[in-house]
Amino acid sequence: MSKGTIKKVAGPLVIAEGMRDANMSDVVRVSERKLIGEIIEIHGDEASIQVYEETSGLAPGAPVVSTGAPMSVELGPGLIGSIYDGIQRPLDEIMRITGKNLLQRGVEAPALNRGKTWKFEADCKPGDRVTGGDILGRVQETHIVTQKIMVPPNVEGTIRTIASKECTVTDTVAVLDTDDGGQYEVKLMQTWPVRRGRPYKEKLSPKVPLITGQRVIDTLFPIAKGGVAAVPGPFGSGKTVVQHQLAKWAEADIVVYIGCGERGNEMTDVLNEFPELKDPKTGFSLMERTVLIANTSDMPVAAREASIYTGITIAEYFRDMGYSVALMADSTSRWAEALREMSGRLEEMPGEEGYPAYLASRLAQFYERAGCVTTLGSGERRGELSVIGAVSPPGGDISEPVSQGTLRIVKVFWSLDAQLAYKRHFPAINWLTSYSLYLDSLGKWFDEQTNGEWMKLRGRMMRLLHEESELNEMVQLVGMDALSAPDRLKMEAARSIREDYLNQNAFLDSDTYTSLHKQLLMMKLILAYYEEAGKALEKGASIEKLVALPVREPIGRFKYTPENELDGVYEKDLLDLKTQTAEAAEAQ
Repeated sequence: MSKGTIKKVAGPLVIAEGMRDANMSDVVRVSERKLIGEIIEIHGDEASIQVYEETSGLAPGAPVVSTGAPMSVELGPGLIGSIYDGIQRPLDEIMRITGKNLLQRGVEAPALNRGKTWKFEADCKPGDRVTGGDILGRVQETHIVTQKIMVPPNVEGTIRTIASKECTVTDTVAVLDTDDGGQYEVKLMQTWPVRRGRPYKEKLSPKVPLITGQRVIDTLFPIAKGGVAAVPGPFGSGKTVVQHQLAKWAEADIVVYIGCGERGNEMTDVLNEFPELKDPKTGFSLMERTVLIANTSDMPVAAREASIYTGITIAEYFRDMGYSVALMADSTSRWAEALREMSGRLEEMPGEEGYPAYLASRLAQFYERAGCVTTLGSGERRGELSVIGAVSPPGGDISEPVSQGTLRIVKVFWSLDAQLAYKRHFPAINWLTSYSLYLDSLGKWFDEQTNGEWMKLRGRMMRLLHEESELNEMVQLVGMDALSAPDRLKMEAARSIREDYLNQNAFLDSDTYTSLHKQLLMMKLILAYYEEAGKALEKGASIEKLVALPVREPIGRFKYTPENELDGVYEKDLLDLKTQTAEAAEAQ
């Protein structure tokens, strides 16, 4: 254990001398108040420490003590439903201890409750041979989540003792005789350094989509389970609402939501909403499969830098159990700003726009921890970790370094457009500038689910939207009346796609989530209108009558149809459409 004294204090950066025996990335305790910090640079016997708490009142000469261990998180029963700050301090427990709702300096509380007992059910027996990643037993953590107690990575041996029992997270549940002749005690809880990715056997190519229930995402720009996506957009374009929607409805077993430097009122919305929301698959509260990390903009800036690593390490732990995990980071721009502030205090050579030169590599290190993997342990257990990061470029300019560094790594780009948001079109994802590089690998899965129809319908919708964009330029010059009847029909069909299909109300129960089956029927109805009206047009029907068909209103309102009535309403609307277009053609 290395001991030193403070030499200099510069905001969250503290320079300590006498730290020759300390190591890079060691956690240290600063001053008599035992503030938590981490060594980020060492020169001789001087260590630069980023302190994760408010440093006002610190003075040169105050003691600094290294713990000799890197920044780590506690992993075990009790994670689900918890609300942590950026360095995994339980905020509700700290509020209970201090009696105040503001984070107090120097307050210590274990990340996992030491007093709570859990029912451990053993899956193995004495004499079984186990290796890192093998499941020894289970703990029913919530109604939804069963936590699998695994042998830590890099540990293997033969089970000496194991038994089902009631125990706390620090109790030993199994003793292993290791190959080197020693013994290893497996507890319900294990720790893991946040800046080191958890190991796995093999990384696999993602081939299954992460269904989100958001039509513009699932249909036009899908993300794979184990994929990475970025949501850049200017202020007010709905990044946080998109993240909330994905956290609520994405088909993931576990959700880890990181509020990284966001406004406190937005995190308050999350904390208030999530316990009230019912999981559509299970009927229980959404918090029963969620971990929240709240590091708002008024919290110490250094902890913001650590928050995304804390979140992704927790996510990897659940991935290793074989779960599909979705991680939302909102927003990585605030994380990059914390990185820039610490870099400036370290007097490092600045890169573009003052960000450190290593910004792109740090972004890559974070996003590359996502993926679809074969986990450690015997058997072919698969886990997926999908990462969706919001980016908040100043003024909405995505040519800035954080956006560009992110786009080089991610495979899905949901481009949020302020113009769409001002028109009250949400999600405000611009269909002309967004893309998904997973389309080729996911198209086969979608077609298998829909008898080969999905990608064909999607292609026709995208073609109409692009043709509408080209026709819009002509309309602005010469007016709508100058267009030919077929082009007018294209504009109407594209408007229906935009207003009836892509526009989705997050606050309406019947529209906030759309199943794949409902999405398919909606696409078929809108494109059936374009097809049938086109046939009637060829037979001499007037474009004015086809635009004003009474069936267009039920087609537009189809998205509000309850799931159990979909097929009946679809058949009725389709029949009405064919009847009315035939009548319009005969009227000529």
